[in-house]
Parts: sequence; structure tokens; C-alpha cells
Amino acid sequence: AVVSTQSGHYAGIKEEDVPGMVKRFRLMIQDMAELPMPVVCAIDGVAMGGGLEMALGADIRICSTTARMALTETKLAIIPGGGGTQRLPRVVGVSRAKELIFTGRNVEGAEAERIGLVNTCVSQNETGDAAFQKALELAALLQERGPVALRMAKKAITEGFEAGPVRAGLDVEHESYMGVIPTQDRIEALIAFKEKRPPKFRGQ
Repeated sequence: AVVSTQSGHYAGIKEEDVPGMVKRFRLMIQDMAELPMPVVCAIDGVAMGGGLEMALGADIRICSTTARMALTETKLAIIPGGGGTQRLPRVVGVSRAKELIFTGRNVEGAEAERIGLVNTCVSQNETGDAAFQKALELAALLQERGPVALRMAKKAITEGFEAGPVRAGLDVEHESYMGVIPTQDRIEALIAFKEKRPPKFRGQ
């Protein structure tokens, strides 16, 4: 899946409606993060507040040199409510996340790549969609990989990391590895390698 983000704030909403709206937004991002397939996010423009929180829910983030990102909520006397306080530290580290959330400052594309906020920053093109095009290229590459293997790899990384100690994570990895052993795709990969041809995966 490829997700293109835009800015998001909670302007013009009645105060009594904010808690429910923020909860729904938070759950929507969590649902996206829990999709079994890899989620690739492209940021070509401005991703402020909720836009960046949505991007943080993706597995891989790609931005252009013209992109600008920030969790600006403290400027509005609130805090990130769509998971930003939890996901940003896991991406850039606790100290860096505190700085970015406390100040609400903008981060441009090159810096975003340097601090690990995005995986890759690409030079913007004339049509203003360089990151989106790069994301499509990556998505096409991922389509050539074994679908079950991608799901199990995502499960092993995500759940293993959240399990805590490395030994607990290794148990998750073992369980995930066992999930790919009986697949037809694994056999197809071996046959294709022997026959010196690209494999034809079916997700089975």
C-alpha cells in the first residue's frame, strides 16, 4: 500500500467533539500500522500534525527535498493525539522526539533523512511528486517478493521489537519463520532458482 500524506489539524471542531474525533483518528492510524502488508508513505509537500502522525504509522517513509514535516501541536497548546508521542520516539529516539515535539519546529527533507524520520529523501521533480513516484517504484519492487514472506517479516520485526528482550523477539522470529516453511511460494522460489527464472509467487 502507498499512502500520500497531507497536513492535518483539528481546527473548526466543537470542543465536545474533539475527544471522539481524535480517538477515531488514532485508531485509523493504528489500523493502518497493523495492516499485514508493508505500508509505504510518500511525503512531497507539507505533513504537519496529523499528517506526520499518519506517516509515522507507515513501515517506510519517503520524502522529497521540498517536504516539510512537524508535530506542531504544542504551538496550539495541545499535544499530538494521533500516536505521535509514541511513534516518533520509536523512529528517531526519545531525546530527538522530545525536542521535535516540545518545539514543534519544521523538519525539511534532507534533515528528515539524516535523523531517520524518513528512510529516503529524493530530489523534487518538476511535477512535484518525486517522493510519490519513488514510493511507487518501491511498491513495485515489493510486489516481486513473496507475499507471505513479507507478512511474516513484518510480523517478526514489529512484534519482536515490541516483545522487549532479544530472546523474546527471537521466539517471535521463530514462529514467523515457521509460517513460511510450508508455503507453496517457498517451493516455487527454489524451483525458479534452479530453472534460472523469476519466481511466480501466489501468496500461498
